[in-house]
Amino acid sequence: MPRMTMIEAIRGAMDVSMERDANVVVFGEDVGYFGGVFRCTQGLQQKYGKSRCFDAPISELGIVGTAIGMATYGLRPCVEIQFADYMYPAYDQIVSEAARLRYRSNGEFTCPLVVRMPTGGGIFGGQTHSQSPEALFTHVSGLKTVVPSNPYDAKGLLIAAIEDPDPVIFLEPKRLYNGPFDGHHDRPVTPWSKHELGEVPEGHYTVPLGKAVIRRKGAAITILAYGTMVYVAEAAVAETGIDAEIIDLRTLLPLDLETIVASVKKTGRCVVIHEATLTSGFGAELAALVQENCFFHLEAPIIRVAGWDTPYPHAQEWDYFPGPARLGRALVDAMEA
Repeated sequence: MPRMTMIEAIRGAMDVSMERDANVVVFGEDVGYFGGVFRCTQGLQQKYGKSRCFDAPISELGIVGTAIGMATYGLRPCVEIQFADYMYPAYDQIVSEAARLRYRSNGEFTCPLVVRMPTGGGIFGGQTHSQSPEALFTHVSGLKTVVPSNPYDAKGLLIAAIEDPDPVIFLEPKRLYNGPFDGHHDRPVTPWSKHELGEVPEGHYTVPLGKAVIRRKGAAITILAYGTMVYVAEAAVAETGIDAEIIDLRTLLPLDLETIVASVKKTGRCVVIHEATLTSGFGAELAALVQENCFFHLEAPIIRVAGWDTPYPHAQEWDYFPGPARLGRALVDAMEA
């Protein structure tokens, strides 16, 4: 199989979907001729024309609102919000219109819409280019929320999202876009920040929404992670030597609770890690679900490892990120409890 970056895999997913279904359209800010700020849509306009891959005005509300109308009409729009931080003007359209359309119409209308957004830090983008707002979407009934951690999953999950009859929020971790990375040119490469280019099949395939995967089997403790934090978890386990089971959630909503519960009942311990701020982050929901479903199997308190409860710090970005050292301390604490 060819090896590619997540950017190439995401582009491949849109290419395959547009080739198979003439109703799939791609648009957003600079996604046409320019190919997107991260080049995820590069070449699609040249291949499919300006009526199927085109630039939109700088209006996130307009992009999503238009896409909802297209989806209701029968098209399958896959739109890009240039950074997840820019989605707030469109949030009302996503929540009040897209998420509720099936319910409000008693199933008469659906909204097969995908909203792609680069998420998280890694480019020293500060408060307006580095947020992780996944919890704002997992709170909303009617939305699906996806966060891939590797190129193979990114392509399969995006194809599945485009083919889904309901709206999907597709969050793409920027630190994983280009394969091996050091986060910034002036920061030394650390072992946990290296990962290989993924093997990605050519053509059409899907990864089912709502199904987690066990990245590492273990017996001592369960780590729940998604996106970039999967690699942080792998590095922390390597550094501590703790026999942890690492679960890559892949889809936050719908959540694969069955896989989570089975793992925690086996290990008796659980640590949750995510890049977003701690308070009201998605880790709080995970911790509550584990407690409700695994209480009599737990041998230690559930621990959350997350970003600081502050506005996103520009200069202290790499201290803000939950890294292997911080996660490693949590794993040791959980094992010693």
